Amino acid sequence: MGDVFFSNIINNPIIAAINDIDKAEAAVNSPCKIIFLLAGDIFNIKSIVERVKENHKLIYVHIDLMEGFSKDVISLRFINENIGPDGIITTRGNIVKAAKEMNIFTIQRLFVLDSLSLDTGIKSIRSTRPDAIEILPGIMPRVTKLIHSETRIPVITGGLISEKDDVIQNLKSGAIGVSTSKEEIWYM
Repeated sequence: MGDVFFSNIINNPIIAAINDIDKAEAAVNSPCKIIFLLAGDIFNIKSIVERVKENHKLIYVHIDLMEGFSKDVISLRFINENIGPDGIITTRGNIVKAAKEMNIFTIQRLFVLDSLSLDTGIKSIRSTRPDAIEILPGIMPRVTKLIHSETRIPVITGGLISEKDDVIQNLKSGAIGVSTSKEEIWYM
């Protein structure tokens, strides 16, 4: 499960983040091997996941952002069994724990706004033990380094990534990948 994710991210650390359904085809056609689906609903999520998989790419669905689904374990189970993404993204610790029990690859999203959210986030990560962490905003290499050293869980950065130097600095700070909705960066 995780081996496929990690081998793909080592080969291409740029992750195409789809925050607008109209960008789905561009993400599928990009050189990115991993796609984060950050927009969608009960009517289009399955076709997007199928389209990505037809093109031999991995797709991770941010289940908190999918419209028409409640934010609970039943929705998680439905998405896993009926839609079949390669894994999920969530900010919710209870969903991370449930996903791990279902053997679903989990990426826990962590918003770092201040020192309190940083400390709370690290405690949550230590408790839930997701397969990977996504830190937002992704323009804080020092925080990336700290979270990785405190949790020893692979880190992805995302949010506000707008230029090549953002990617380079994040990878230098210990991130294994960088997610971005900025199409120009998908082609780096």
